[in-house]
Amino acid sequence: MKNPASTLRALAVVLLCQAGLAFAQSPAETAEAGKNADGFFVHSIRSEYQPGETSIRVLLPDRLQENRHYPVLYVLPVEAGNETRWGDGLVEVGKHDLANQYGLICVEPTFAQLPWYADHPTDPAIRQESYFVKTVVPLVDRLYPTQAEPEGRLLLGFSKSGWGGFSLLLRHPDTFGKAAAWDAPLMMDRPGRYGSGPIFGSEENFVKYEVAALLRRDAAQFQESDRLIHFGYGNFREHHQAAHRLMEELGIRQTYRDGPQREHSWHSGWLPEAVEMLLADEKR
Repeated sequence: MKNPASTLRALAVVLLCQAGLAFAQSPAETAEAGKNADGFFVHSIRSEYQPGETSIRVLLPDRLQENRHYPVLYVLPVEAGNETRWGDGLVEVGKHDLANQYGLICVEPTFAQLPWYADHPTDPAIRQESYFVKTVVPLVDRLYPTQAEPEGRLLLGFSKSGWGGFSLLLRHPDTFGKAAAWDAPLMMDRPGRYGSGPIFGSEENFVKYEVAALLRRDAAQFQESDRLIHFGYGNFREHHQAAHRLMEELGIRQTYRDGPQREHSWHSGWLPEAVEMLLADEKR
């Protein structure tokens, strides 16, 4: 490939054009991708599940092989919009060259509100789960040569988005393959903490997304293979320890490590280790 940058840009445009008719039938509108200073393709989108405009950033391997379909690493944001208080997950992926190392399409969407990856019970402008599952994932599958099956969709998050990754996988085991979380409040047992109240809306709705409740409800679906990965702490060691004990009691297979303790940030060193665990059986 003589000019990877121009070839990738052309590929994105061609795929976007091919998907145009499908978008007309979908709950999202998207603009043609532009490439930013970090080397990410950026799609501005409008979805019926989010108020106003959001975006999806995509990092591709330098070389895409013809007729090959790539697994997608979904880097789940911790804050609303383009806020980087806790660092930038996709920048960290790029820093460690993980797209090339593992042959991954790496994706990070934005959310209009603080992301807890849930649908509000009454407010149609807060449907984060629907936005991610019904807008983001299908759009990425249409635009890029993805491995569009559960094994090809990997969820990565920490703190709030670590909770979100576990919740998404537990609620959609036929859509996603694995989830990795670190320093996450996995055993949170009521709404309201860490800005979650306005997103969940009610105790009754929260229970639908509560990680511990989902583990108990669907334990049998997660006893055959290690699909849940959690390790590392800064603020939430006791949550990981309790989640580990619960999964052991329920016979749920897991990959777990108690530590290391690090700063609560995307850039503390956990991310490349988590990706390695997600792809332990597929390292190239």
